[in-house]
Amino acid sequence: MTLAGGVLVMLLATAACLSPNPRGMGTHRQLGLPPCTIVQWFGIRCPSCGMTTSWAHLLQGDAIAAFRANAGGALLAAGALVCGPWLLISGVRGRWLVAPPHEGLTLAAGLVIVAVTLIDWTLRVSLGW
Repeated sequence: MTLAGGVLVMLLATAACLSPNPRGMGTHRQLGLPPCTIVQWFGIRCPSCGMTTSWAHLLQGDAIAAFRANAGGALLAAGALVCGPWLLISGVRGRWLVAPPHEGLTLAAGLVIVAVTLIDWTLRVSLGW
């Protein structure tokens, strides 16, 4: 739990240091990562395009821009904002801060994020957003 919380907190700290790309995607390039292969090969966004941008926007307090960049990414970042510190503090304490995670709630949250990501991507590709 300490490791998971630490990783999430580090990802949040990294996102907070990035400047969101005004195009709504491509912020990951600031980390030295390559451009999206799907965009290069097929000329369309992949489901994860804009996720790093959405995290950067959310960490700068712009939730609307975060959802515009990638709705699933914004939800994932919001989840990391809640779960990262909670897991890290729980791990350091050696016991759950409030209560242990509920498996059903964790699964439901994950499925919602995946569904929102795929719906967002489908709408972007089919409607040309």
